[in-house]
Amino acid sequence: MITASLQAEIEKALGRKLLTVAPLSAANNALIYRLGMDGGHLVVAKVSQQGLDIEAFMLKYLKEKSKLPVPTIYYSNEHVIIMEFIESQYGADDKAQHHAAQLLADLHSIKAPMYGFERDTVIGSLRQPNPQSSDWVAFYAEHRLLYMARETYAEKKIDAKVMKQVEKIAGKLGQYFKNVNAPSLVHGDIWGGNILFSRGKVAAFLDPAIYFADHEAELAFIRLFNTFNDAFFARYNEISPIKPGFFEERADIYNIYPLLVHTRLFGASYARKVQKIVDKFS
Repeated sequence: MITASLQAEIEKALGRKLLTVAPLSAANNALIYRLGMDGGHLVVAKVSQQGLDIEAFMLKYLKEKSKLPVPTIYYSNEHVIIMEFIESQYGADDKAQHHAAQLLADLHSIKAPMYGFERDTVIGSLRQPNPQSSDWVAFYAEHRLLYMARETYAEKKIDAKVMKQVEKIAGKLGQYFKNVNAPSLVHGDIWGGNILFSRGKVAAFLDPAIYFADHEAELAFIRLFNTFNDAFFARYNEISPIKPGFFEERADIYNIYPLLVHTRLFGASYARKVQKIVDKFS
């Protein structure tokens, strides 16, 4: 909540008086408000006990290094981000889907020498390790599948059978991930709640979980949560052709990772989806 001490901190940082506070939404680890400051200035405050300094870093990185539309950060620390308020509408027509495809294809055109990132990031409220590596298969096996499965198992949210199945899949990942794509910058957490639309375009992407990846991991995440429809994939494929076998096989394997993330954050319904995929491939 916006406490008296936090209000004073925000007013000092922005040099404006706080006049109104309106709840917008709640993330799994944060509360989000629209703040009306004097002079008619609207901003968004995201408030949490910890971890928001990393989110602010990621938004600033995307703002500086890419053309992806993200909110401007006015002030941030570990427990609060004050950012630009962006007017938006719910839902996306085919025009907005095509715009999203163009934006993400452009993001994925940003390359790096290594997979991973210069620092660990977060996905939701969870640590996302990013040791840099020239080997995508080894990186994804160890720092995505096995890391998240071990954390999920330690929290007793998957059983020993599933843990062993994930280990088996990780051990033969090279059989599925052949001719991988060069390291591309990805947003990392593209579901509907992290996108703002306005007038047939994407107005902003929110809450990133960035690193350099084979960009198919991003496309798989989008498919998993039905973030965009066939219009998106058709347009993306025109700009950056999707290699054969992605929809039939690799997307499911990539999605073990976000499903483990969601199992840790939200529980058993996602664990059942993990089980379904690992039964198919192990």
